[in-house]
Amino acid sequence: MNETLLLAILTIITAATPLVFAAIGELVVEKSGVLNLGVEGMMLVGAVSSFTAVHVTGSATLGVFAGMLAGVMLASIFAFLTLNLQSSQVATGLALTIFGIGVSALIGQPLIGVAYEGLPKIQVPLLSEIPVIGRLFFGHDILVYCSIVLVIAVSWFLSRTRAGLILRAVGDSHDAAHALGYPVIRVRYMATLFGGACAGLAGAYLSMAYAPMWVENMSAGRGWIALALVVFASWQPSRVLFGAYLFGGISILQLHAQASGTINIPSQLMSMLPYLATIIVLVLISRDHGRIRRNAPASIGKAFHPTT
Repeated sequence: MNETLLLAILTIITAATPLVFAAIGELVVEKSGVLNLGVEGMMLVGAVSSFTAVHVTGSATLGVFAGMLAGVMLASIFAFLTLNLQSSQVATGLALTIFGIGVSALIGQPLIGVAYEGLPKIQVPLLSEIPVIGRLFFGHDILVYCSIVLVIAVSWFLSRTRAGLILRAVGDSHDAAHALGYPVIRVRYMATLFGGACAGLAGAYLSMAYAPMWVENMSAGRGWIALALVVFASWQPSRVLFGAYLFGGISILQLHAQASGTINIPSQLMSMLPYLATIIVLVLISRDHGRIRRNAPASIGKAFHPTT
């Protein structure tokens, strides 16, 4: 395999990983009937928290957990406002993103220009030395493998476990689930916090592996792409993985095209490609109303008002 092509594929894998984390977390949130548009803000706070932790302690493990904890903290604020105080999920999610952008910039101001070596790569004896295949499958950092395992685990949880079926029931009809005795608010709290942890983990990957540094607003719209990926995947975990690698590939290919200079198109237009692709995909999917009705949780975005 051509070395340039191999490098491009490896870069696509790293570019897709934060999208996988953020999208699979949001998928679980939406499966419970909650729409959290604050993914972008949670990613940024997770990114700056993880980078701060690894800079202070030198421990990558603590950095990863700090990012997840930061995402959970922001998600808990969202959950309290929307589930307990019954505020608008759309407005609260947007406010959470704005808050995350601002607070991450404030916390990260002293960290601008600070370098980090990045997460270590896992080298599997013998397997990592196999030409091409070794570099493609056995030479990544631990979070790349965790993202794939997480997709498999969520797919199994939603389709094979009683707790997963309860979560889906709450998302499809919270009134019916409540009538059957299921704790709707508790289920949605847990799903929202899980989504926050995944968004924080996505941010941690950005600042510790993808681009091991802190840059203000470094998520660059990936949180919004993750939201679109959930719809693109029709709320199916396995399709999230495919969609993340597809959109990650579009992002990297436009960078390689700019670097090669073979395409005489302004760089600003090339940088628009991932987001333009997102809009086009959403428009095409939105035309299929039957598909959305079949797959989207019926209670998504609706406030739950317990009668008893």
